Amino acid sequence: MKPASLSEIRRGPAQIWNSAPQLAQIPAIQLNSLVPAGARVVIVAPHPGDEVLGCGGLLQRLSTLGHPLQLISITDGSASHPGSHVWPASRLSVVRPQESVEALRRLGMPLHSLKWIRGGFRDTGLAAHEQAMSQFIARYLQPGDVLFTTWRNDGNDDHDAVGRASAKACSLVGACLYELPIWAWHWPARESAMIPWQRARKVRLDTWSVARKLHAVHAFASQLVGDPAIGLAPILAQVLLERIRDPYEIVLI
Repeated sequence: MKPASLSEIRRGPAQIWNSAPQLAQIPAIQLNSLVPAGARVVIVAPHPGDEVLGCGGLLQRLSTLGHPLQLISITDGSASHPGSHVWPASRLSVVRPQESVEALRRLGMPLHSLKWIRGGFRDTGLAAHEQAMSQFIARYLQPGDVLFTTWRNDGNDDHDAVGRASAKACSLVGACLYELPIWAWHWPARESAMIPWQRARKVRLDTWSVARKLHAVHAFASQLVGDPAIGLAPILAQVLLERIRDPYEIVLI
């Protein structure tokens, strides 16, 4: 089965991910089982916003527990509206990093102490730069770090490439890797064997964490609107916003 395309995800029916019977059977995992006390956590996001969509609740809990945090944004996300005169890449390259700052502020992240690295890689086509990404990510890793990034089979080319590059970097340095499905939850049939259900674990979130995460996602104003003049729907479609309300995040261990 081929994963849904971005355009299909944008138009997809709400709450489609809940159709998979395996979802209810995913066991919960305690945060201290994922991240040892005192460990540094590195989040590698292919595009601005992926860190919130993938683990916005987890970030809040890690920050509260005092874990040192480092965010690596591989691209600036400026190719999210191809062909748009309303949202050209030149505008988005400025706007999207600003939206990320506001989103992290809404999550309650300590912006004064959060280490934030911007990779400067070009949005889309990251698979062609996988080796360079691996070296770049490894440069900022330390042995014993715990790294969260997008799943290598998420169904988005950039997400997949960053997942593979992160895995290689972790292997080189001796860091621990966890993967986050984002687009994968909007495939037409998650009951497919393509989802590694045996690796999936739920990190429970309280009501306040879910609310802050949803509030943070709404900081990405450019992603909440498309460009009707060229038939471009919003990237953060209603189907994605509904999923943010789930009282858990799923990590592949």
